[in-house]
Amino acid sequence: MNLADLKNQAATFDLNKLEQMESASVILDRNDKIFGQIYVENRETIPYEQLPRDLINAVVSVEDAKFYQHHGYALSGILRATLKNLVAGHVRQGASTITQQLARNSFALKGRTYRRKLLEIFVARRIEDNFSKQKILELYLNRIYFGGGLYGAEAAARGYFGKHARELSLNECATLAGLIKSPNRLSPWADKAASRDARNYALTRMRDLGFIDNSKCTAAQAQEIAIGNRQNAQGQNYAVDYIRQQVINAVGWDRAMNEGFRIHTTIDSELQKVAEESLHRNLDKAEQHPGYDHQTYAEYAESFRQAKSNGTASAQPAPEYLQGAIIGLDNETGGILVLVGGRDFEHNQYDRALQAKRPAGTAMLPFVYATAFEQGMFPGTLVEDSPLDNRAVMIGGTTGILGEWGPESADNRYEGTMTARQALAKSKNGATVRIGMDAGLDEVLQLCRAAGIRSSLRPYPATLLGSSEITLAELALTYAIFPNGGSRPTATHILERIEEKDGTVWHAQRDDSGRQNVIKPETAYEVHSCLVDALESGTGKAARSQFGLRKFPAAGKTGTAYDFTDALFAGYDSNFTCAVWAGFDKPQKIYRGAFGRELALPVWVDIMNTAAARYSPREIKRPPSLKDVEICLRSGMLATDKCYDTVRSATGDLVQKRTTYTEIATPAQMPTESCNIHGEPRGPVLAVADASAAAVPRAQLAADLSEVKPVVLKSPTLLAENDPYTSVKSVAKIDVVPEEEVAEKESDQKIDNRPAEVTRAEVLNQQNNKASGTDDGKPILKAIPVQPQPKETPVEIRRAVPVGPMDEVEEGALLKAATPSPTGSDDE
Repeated sequence: MNLADLKNQAATFDLNKLEQMESASVILDRNDKIFGQIYVENRETIPYEQLPRDLINAVVSVEDAKFYQHHGYALSGILRATLKNLVAGHVRQGASTITQQLARNSFALKGRTYRRKLLEIFVARRIEDNFSKQKILELYLNRIYFGGGLYGAEAAARGYFGKHARELSLNECATLAGLIKSPNRLSPWADKAASRDARNYALTRMRDLGFIDNSKCTAAQAQEIAIGNRQNAQGQNYAVDYIRQQVINAVGWDRAMNEGFRIHTTIDSELQKVAEESLHRNLDKAEQHPGYDHQTYAEYAESFRQAKSNGTASAQPAPEYLQGAIIGLDNETGGILVLVGGRDFEHNQYDRALQAKRPAGTAMLPFVYATAFEQGMFPGTLVEDSPLDNRAVMIGGTTGILGEWGPESADNRYEGTMTARQALAKSKNGATVRIGMDAGLDEVLQLCRAAGIRSSLRPYPATLLGSSEITLAELALTYAIFPNGGSRPTATHILERIEEKDGTVWHAQRDDSGRQNVIKPETAYEVHSCLVDALESGTGKAARSQFGLRKFPAAGKTGTAYDFTDALFAGYDSNFTCAVWAGFDKPQKIYRGAFGRELALPVWVDIMNTAAARYSPREIKRPPSLKDVEICLRSGMLATDKCYDTVRSATGDLVQKRTTYTEIATPAQMPTESCNIHGEPRGPVLAVADASAAAVPRAQLAADLSEVKPVVLKSPTLLAENDPYTSVKSVAKIDVVPEEEVAEKESDQKIDNRPAEVTRAEVLNQQNNKASGTDDGKPILKAIPVQPQPKETPVEIRRAVPVGPMDEVEEGALLKAATPSPTGSDDE
């Protein structure tokens, strides 16, 4: 072993590599709070000034008490370690100073040999010759491993304690110093008791060396070690993973992992935390519901923990417990504020918010109504809520009637005729299918695609009820058209910009401010107003009454798929749109009655309450072209002052109840006719009732009677074997009116619907009386053949007078059939 050769070899090392550490890229949320990291080694370098004095003193006390006195190595320590190694027969103790450890970790001086140890000493001396003690401590504390995948003091502080290194307490500084000798074994995540013993040793050494007094030592040793969640510390969540993928696509894998970018994102870390906690809490509760007979999160978590401790975690099967997903968007920009792809990223990394395609169920209904409103229907249009033959839809079979799971009630019943507003707010399946088929299935699918759904939608009526599979992100983007006045951002995004360490912007989110127009602003507001009703009094009413949604303007719609396989809620305020899903990765019934309002709505409420506190919502403005119109609920037409129904009050009395309400509609959508159920029906002829005589056309015959020869009957005619109307045996005597009197009446009287002196009812009465018995021997009167009449001057054709409503005809003018005489009566 030649010392000169070792010294020369040590001189070849480039000391600039001491500062070339792989540095994690830091992910910042929309408020510049640290949200996560991207790294090979989870490290963030900080200057000496940001290292707490207690941490420096604790590390010096434990690792190198003579640090400030030696010049890279401590001779006393080397002699002591050499003696122990000679006794053991091999190298057991290294006696490395802080400077030697820095040299070994920076230049990969591995192996337990005397030659490697001497080379390490020569490199340490070069480091001491070129760097100050402060710089050496800075390089050391930024490079060393603290266990749990955490490199450097800053990453360790945030990982274990959720704070910056400069904010660490004495207890926390001593805990980190105690980890250095055996980071994985002494990590508080691995063995909390061993970590506490190592901390107490560090505190004792600090006291013995005079860095702290006895009272501080005793107080710190009495404290518990409070650490954060390991999954959060390692940045293992779905949002960070998606950001990592986007950054790698933008700058490449090597640069993303090693160059310490500052990544600015659209995520709101506070909203994200609320969303993750609420999803866990509410799905844990759902797993305790009667009828839930699947794997639970707690069962899988326990088996996964045991597999990790045995080193067989990679062989664990995929979880089969109830899953969930959440996505929240900025309405204006499409930026993702919240992204939760499942209940536990460590258990399974499949992102159910962005990747999973599942039936949206009845959350798709608003797009059916939007299509109908675009075509002239309006929220006050009457629709039919009644049983529908399932052969028209074929969900869950091809026979029977279509099920009604949309109203999310175990005691749902058909309500007959109702308005489109009520049908959407109450999520009526049958009414929706009828509306969708009238509007056109192709038109509904076209609107959905324009709204942002890129997944394939099957061209069958079942799609009207959300049977086609889409992603949760697509659903959230499509819902954004309603608070945005009919338009939406062109796409969602999560990256804002990527900066170098010096602040230079390396990559920025493309400024794509263009928007996609989908529906008219009037249509968007009409659907929005229906979704407000759905939240306030429809299927989502439990949001305020049961789950504590605060008083701010919001709207939303429940979504339940056939047979309770998927539960959703999608809704928004003026700033923020959020969609929540719950279900299994392998579709199956959650439990009977697992509606969207039970599983997804409470999660949505928690997120929306937090969002409203951070971003104050405002009322969504109504387009000025939408007008108020009073509509009769019974007819769907313009209300009149007679639109009342007689109903029985709570006391049993009959009272008059107004059947109208105020609806919104554009002039083109607004009904033009008044209610035809209450009050007076109006015929279309009333439109010319007040016109002048010259302006009204005269009635004309279809043919000139003077040119037509009458057909002469050669004999009596009977159209059946029997004679039920006694046409052959008729003995009715009809009074003959003199022709002069007829002519006089024709000249003095206009045509109307009043009877002559002898009414047809009286003639029929005479027939019935005379024909009441069997053949009584009286002569049978036969029809007399019609003889051709000489040509006469045609009578002037008078102007037709409009026929008044039937309820205006005088009582005496109505034709009434007389009661026939009993059989055998001799009244003639």
